[in-house]
Amino acid sequence: MLTLSEVESLARAAHQGQTDKAGRPYAEHLQAVAEGVRARGGDAEQIAAAWLHDAVEDDALSQAWLDEAALSDRTKAVVLAVTKRARETPEAYAGRILATPGALLVKEADLAHNADPARLAVLDAPTRARLTEKYTRMRALLGLTDQAGHAGHAGQAG
Repeated sequence: MLTLSEVESLARAAHQGQTDKAGRPYAEHLQAVAEGVRARGGDAEQIAAAWLHDAVEDDALSQAWLDEAALSDRTKAVVLAVTKRARETPEAYAGRILATPGALLVKEADLAHNADPARLAVLDAPTRARLTEKYTRMRALLGLTDQAGHAGHAGQAG
């Protein structure tokens, strides 16, 4: 099995050269989500999934790679659960996350970092408004109801 350090290195390499909407290195987002999962009591499988949570969706790594990777079935399931699919409704996406043990915590950490006011502040007003609405809606669909977007969580370590 891959260690967390190896997963981190793979994720950083896979996303090398990619930036987020604010122009920051994408690996900063991956690290923030992994740290968010750890801070929320996530286990090693969830932290590994946090490092890889956008890899398939962003075509940084293929699903075939994930299928063959030396990762637990649970880590693979969480990565696939949080991977958005083409033309998928937010309701279907949220349903898959809620149905996959361990995925909610990873998505919660992802949403918390995405909705961080400091990250959003550097975006233009229309983009900031669109993303804020999108993240708020997803939090509601997932039952994550704390006002701050990152102060608490609904749990789901299992």
